[in-house]
Amino acid sequence: MDARERGRQYGEAARHQIERGIEFYGEAFARSAGLQWSEVLERSVGWIPMIEAYLPEILEEVRGIAEGANRRFEEILALNARGELSTQNPFAGRDKADEGCSSFALLPEATGDGHTYCGQNWDWRAGIADTVMVLRIVQPGKPTVIAQVEAGQVGRHGVNSAGLALNANGLGGARFKAGLGMPGTFVRRKILESWTLYDALQAVFRVTQRFSTNLLLTHRDGFAIDVETTPGRHGWMYPEDGVLVHTNHFVAFTPPQIDGSYKPADVDSLYRRPRIQKGLRGIREAGSPKMVHKVVRATMSDHFSHPHSVCRHPDPLENALDRYLTVISSLVDLTTGEYRLTHGAPCENEYELLPWNVYDGPSEPVGGRG
Repeated sequence: MDARERGRQYGEAARHQIERGIEFYGEAFARSAGLQWSEVLERSVGWIPMIEAYLPEILEEVRGIAEGANRRFEEILALNARGELSTQNPFAGRDKADEGCSSFALLPEATGDGHTYCGQNWDWRAGIADTVMVLRIVQPGKPTVIAQVEAGQVGRHGVNSAGLALNANGLGGARFKAGLGMPGTFVRRKILESWTLYDALQAVFRVTQRFSTNLLLTHRDGFAIDVETTPGRHGWMYPEDGVLVHTNHFVAFTPPQIDGSYKPADVDSLYRRPRIQKGLRGIREAGSPKMVHKVVRATMSDHFSHPHSVCRHPDPLENALDRYLTVISSLVDLTTGEYRLTHGAPCENEYELLPWNVYDGPSEPVGGRG
């Protein structure tokens, strides 16, 4: 199946959710970026040349999604740039807070069962929660990908059949020079299409994004690295005693462009990270995967300082467009390939096993890497 047909099938299956997403973001972008939907569509084509150069064929998939959903190509392109458009006007220079999320990696030295795990609470706007879905992407010559996305997007968080996982969260509160950079959704898709960690890091370091974001990469061989990206330099850090946790503020470094003025946009990030680190220490005593699931669920269900907690719930005092909640909590066993999700907040929902195993796909290119 070629990229156009793959996208067409996706768009047709997700037509209702895509329509809902366009309706929501048409209003949200006007508030966050000061752009009417018609302006977004007119200007979004400015991303096309850089996307084509960075990730060949992906725009054919985007065109297929648009055809299947009976929407304009520019509309699907805008959904894939929602991170940039939800936080600022990338065509001018206006900043607002961005998405929450709490990501983690657990290496064998930290887990009682000796497995490698990763996951996150995906916190996003309550008004768009009904468009969240899971894709299984099969492409010739590339790893098979299981990804969590908003309908119409080509990638966000996930794992591939080569044993590489991506969890990600926004880094708000930092003002950088405005201008077009690569939309983060396409960077994340390229990471998820990588055969090796080397390829994935190349995808991160050989591109410029205007939207600062945190990327936590975990490999089934028991390795993890967290990269805090900015339009300039990046910062990175590694697990301590086998545990790596990131939320929504700079930890590895403070970008020099904002040194002396930086304030986290999401102040709850400052306590969510240590709360998760403390909770995940209990994994050492979990002697089976079932016990690991129990500890992770309890940790990611933490309600300290509710509703702005690890397990996020809508704040009735906020504007309806800005109310966040944990739309999905994920837990991936990279040793066995089992991918689990909660359908909503983990405090109210158990982790459910997806019908696909991560490793039901190629682990390396045909003929190896030469």
